[in-house]
Amino acid sequence: MKQILALLFLFFLNIPSEAQPYSLSEEAEISIITVGPGKNLYDKFGHSAFRIKDPVNKIDWAYNYGTYDFNTPNFYTKFAQGKLLYELSVWPFQGFLDLYERENRWVKEQVLNVTPSEKNELFQYLQNNAKPENKQYLYDFFYDNCATKIRDVLKAVLKNKVQYNDSFVTEEYTFRELIQKNVRANTWGSLGMDVAIGAVVDKKATAWEYQFLPQYVFEAAAVATLEHQGTKEPLVKETHWLFENTPREANSSFFASPLFIFGIIALLILFVTYKDHKNNQRSRFLDGSIFLITGLIGIILLLLWFATDHSSTVNNYNLLWAFPLSLFLSIGIARKTPPKWLRKYVFLLLLMLALLGLHSITGVQKFAIGFIPLFIALGVRYVFLLKYLSNKTKED
Repeated sequence: MKQILALLFLFFLNIPSEAQPYSLSEEAEISIITVGPGKNLYDKFGHSAFRIKDPVNKIDWAYNYGTYDFNTPNFYTKFAQGKLLYELSVWPFQGFLDLYERENRWVKEQVLNVTPSEKNELFQYLQNNAKPENKQYLYDFFYDNCATKIRDVLKAVLKNKVQYNDSFVTEEYTFRELIQKNVRANTWGSLGMDVAIGAVVDKKATAWEYQFLPQYVFEAAAVATLEHQGTKEPLVKETHWLFENTPREANSSFFASPLFIFGIIALLILFVTYKDHKNNQRSRFLDGSIFLITGLIGIILLLLWFATDHSSTVNNYNLLWAFPLSLFLSIGIARKTPPKWLRKYVFLLLLMLALLGLHSITGVQKFAIGFIPLFIALGVRYVFLLKYLSNKTKED
C-alpha cells in the first residue's frame, strides 16, 4: 500500500510541459537510469528511465515510460485484454530515486556522451512525447515497454549516429529463459507466466530484442558507439552508482512451492487411481473434477490467445493438457455410465499429453516445472480411465 501511495504522490507531481524551459544549457546532462529488480513479481525485471539534469535551469527530472492512469475506465478489463495504455510521465528525479531507495533496489546512471545540440534534440523529443496528446502508448511486455523506449528514443533522435552491437550477448537465450533469469523456475510467479505465455517466447531472442529487460538496455548502451564528425566514440561517457542496495535473501520454502503442492496433488490422484484399479471401480468425482478444472483453465488460455491483444499469449500449447472441451464434458465423465464415445475423447487427451511431452523435449515450448508431477498423474489417470471405459463397453 505504501508503494502505491508513493507512486500516486509522484504521479501527481508530474510536471506540466508548458512550465519547462525550451532548451537546455551546455552544462546539462542526459542519462539512462537503470533500476534493479524488486521483491514483487511486477518489478522483478527492473526499470529504466531517462534523467535530464541541468543546474543552470535548475531542473533534475526523470522521464518515466512505465506509468499508467489508475482512473482509466474499465482499467482491469483493458489490462487483461492487453489494451491498457501506458504513458510517459515527468517526475522530480529525487522523488523518483527516493522511491527505489525505500524499496532497496539498486540504481545506476549512465551519462550519455552527447553534444549540446543532441541534448536539446533529445530534450525536445521527450518534451513533445510528454504532452497529453502524445504521452500514451500501447504497452507490450516484450516489444514496447519502459526499457525498449530508451533504446527507441535514442535511435529516433540520434538515428544512424548511434550504433548498437551484439558484443554484450555472450550466450543465446530464448525470451522465456531471459524471463526466468529474474524469476526462479519453481515459484508461483514463474508458473503463472509459464502457463499464460505461449510458444512465441520460446524462440531465441536477438541482441536487439534482449533490450526488453532493463539490465540489457544498460549492457547494450555500455558497448554502443556514437559518431561525431566521422569519429566513433562510446555512447556512455561515465557510469556510476546512485544507490547501492543491501542484498537480502528471498524467504522461500520448498513446501510452499508449486513443485511440492502439485506433487501432493499428483500423489493423491495416483493413490485414488491405484485404489480404483485394485477395487475395479472409478472415482467419478475425481474424473469430473479433472475435466472441470483443466477445461476451465483451457477456456482462459483460449481467451488469452484469441480475445486479447497480448503478443505473448498466442500459440500456447498448455492447451494440450488444459483442453477447453473438457469443461463441457465434465458432467458426462462424472456419470456412472458415461457415453461410449467419451472413451475416444480420453484417448485424445492421452495423445495430447504425449504431444506436450514431445513439444517440451524438442523445445517448441517449455512448460512450468511445477506441473511435471501433475502431467505424470494425468497420464496415469487417463490410461486407467481408457482401460476402465473399454472394459465397461465390452461388458455392456
